Amino acid sequence: MSLIKSIKKRINRKKIKNQRNYVQNKYINKIFPELIVRHGPFSGMEYPLASSVGSSLFPKLLGSYESELSDIMGEICNKDYTSIVDIGCAEGYYATGLALKIKSAHVYAFDVNEKARNLCSQMFENNMIDSQRYTIDSFCSKETLVNLDFGKKGLVFCDCEGYEKELFDESNLDVLKNHDLLIETHDCFDINISTYLYDLFKDTHTITVIESIDDIQKAKKYNYDEINDCSLEEKYILLREGRRTIMEWFYLESKANV
Repeated sequence: MSLIKSIKKRINRKKIKNQRNYVQNKYINKIFPELIVRHGPFSGMEYPLASSVGSSLFPKLLGSYESELSDIMGEICNKDYTSIVDIGCAEGYYATGLALKIKSAHVYAFDVNEKARNLCSQMFENNMIDSQRYTIDSFCSKETLVNLDFGKKGLVFCDCEGYEKELFDESNLDVLKNHDLLIETHDCFDINISTYLYDLFKDTHTITVIESIDDIQKAKKYNYDEINDCSLEEKYILLREGRRTIMEWFYLESKANV
């Protein structure tokens, strides 16, 4: 690719990004002036700022974000977990949402991004989560998992951009076999990840695999009153989550009687 073509391509990408940001900000200000999540498992949760980390804000406020997990999330929210370990917590969408739903749990929220940790802290505070109920930290290693106080029954919620292949192994399986996990797998970074995780957990957990829905299909099929008047192009911009391919989540339910 010539230098001129490369520059034009970068300019075009920036133009598209700016256009998407404009449309999202316009509709966030119009529909969600109070920054309260409208639908989904965490409806009623309040964002302290119009900001998210690593993902678009509009789907989270609407409640369409990762709605592929809605059935699984319904099951999770009805369990009396003693701990939630959110690895890659971003601004705290799941960490705070699960803390609101599962009041028996202590929430451990990990993210290497300082902005994410600061926003997550604000999210907890904004939703009146007692500071004694959560711990926020940066890096979660496989050794960290071994030393956490899971209590009787914990849930590990993991979205760590491919690091899951290093994070979970035989060294912490003896601890994790007693607890549930929900892991977003990233075969887009290493095609062996999902196969590795399946083989690692198949004897200790019942495994349910959930596939993500393409952003174009979301624009065509998702039905929310708040965006019914939008064009198909606008719906695509508002609902898109920007995954580079079809992704998978593994919901791992412990076979142990604990």
